[in-house]
Amino acid sequence: MANAGIVKGDRVIFQVKKSPEAIFLYLACLKLGAIAVPLNNSYTASELSYFLDDIEPGMVVCDPASPIIKDKLLHARDRTSLLTLDEHGKGSLFKNADNFSHSVQVADVIGGDVACILYTSGTTGKPKGAMITHGNLSSNALTLKQCWGFNKDDILLHALPIFHVHGLFVALNCALLSGTPMIFLAEFNVDDIIKFLPRATVLMGVPTFYTRLLSHPGLDSSTLKNMRLFISGSAPLLKEVSDDFYTKTGHRILERYGMTETVMIASNPLKGERIPGTVGQALANIDVRITTEDDKTLEVGATGNIQVSGPNVFKGYWRNPEKSQEEFTKDGFFKTGDVGFLDNKGYLTIVGRSKDLIISGGYNVYPKEIENIMNTLDGIHESAVIGVPHPDFGEGVIAVIVKEKNNKFDESNLKSLLKQELATYKVPKRIFDISEMPINVMGKVQKNSLRDKYRHVFE
Repeated sequence: MANAGIVKGDRVIFQVKKSPEAIFLYLACLKLGAIAVPLNNSYTASELSYFLDDIEPGMVVCDPASPIIKDKLLHARDRTSLLTLDEHGKGSLFKNADNFSHSVQVADVIGGDVACILYTSGTTGKPKGAMITHGNLSSNALTLKQCWGFNKDDILLHALPIFHVHGLFVALNCALLSGTPMIFLAEFNVDDIIKFLPRATVLMGVPTFYTRLLSHPGLDSSTLKNMRLFISGSAPLLKEVSDDFYTKTGHRILERYGMTETVMIASNPLKGERIPGTVGQALANIDVRITTEDDKTLEVGATGNIQVSGPNVFKGYWRNPEKSQEEFTKDGFFKTGDVGFLDNKGYLTIVGRSKDLIISGGYNVYPKEIENIMNTLDGIHESAVIGVPHPDFGEGVIAVIVKEKNNKFDESNLKSLLKQELATYKVPKRIFDISEMPINVMGKVQKNSLRDKYRHVFE
């Protein structure tokens, strides 16, 4: 990368499949002081075009099959270097590695310098780049290492994607900081998890991991003989799943709470009471408070908006100072958009999301982004996208539409059209046609009514 002219502050987009070499790329960015921008492998050409325009990268590293190459998205970007890296660690990125300099000096960075930009969609449907600093990463990794007891004798079973906070920052940084070996799986497959669990001591996963493990006949005492810790995050873990897992394995899953803009915020304790349904107490040096809409702190037990402050909180949104300012209070607390309450022991319970976010299989899905696309399709007068309970993904994405007059409804065709514009996990699993949307006196779609109507569709 240094040989390609990448210097401190340059943005490096990588849209690659999971591999050890992809981690080397991420670490090289940190060493050079370049800003790493990992992107989901499922993004379509239209989504990627937006990111390329917004980031203006000095380098793009992508899988040979990426739309970046197939659709020639860098055709008019002469100043951007394009390299490839596949799931086997092959490609032009390392083609001439033997000729590269091995004496690249570590960049002189401070805690406030941006290390990574991760995109998170917004309620308007336009993704925002959250600027994560070196200070955010280091403070959170040091805290989590101690909080969860990571050490060199652990073996982490890593089956998470690496374009996401959970897999890239939380799991990976804990392991690297502790000298912990990893069993590095390309993706989650329940049979592979069962195969490698006897060799592991720690597993981090999303709730879907645990629902699938519970239904696997290979989950028994011999499989878990070396396991000391199961951690769940990125989506709510149902109390029934937590209880069933404890009954079957004797292990109480440790739930924690974080988000793109803050990395980790709170965690149930390693030693002490882990309460199903809660995400535990605020991590060291992090303040969590519950407030009213006008940012007044509420008493213990009262439900309100969750706000957070600490060294884990991001710097702001890339090239979006207005939105950055809007998301912080006057005294510096970040407005998470989640709703919850604190008990008298400081345990945080999340009861909802004020920003209409859907979390499906650990991935964030923002309805407005999907609705914006659906409403441009021929034959659709209006659409509403909601999340409803799903036995495997926690929440399943569904869409409800009102057709234009005399148009036929073809669910399969609509899904195919959406797959051309959206990552697969964003495409509604079901689409329903109704005669008119339920609205309130202000003309706003009553999504709660739709959720109630369709909440049992996946049962």
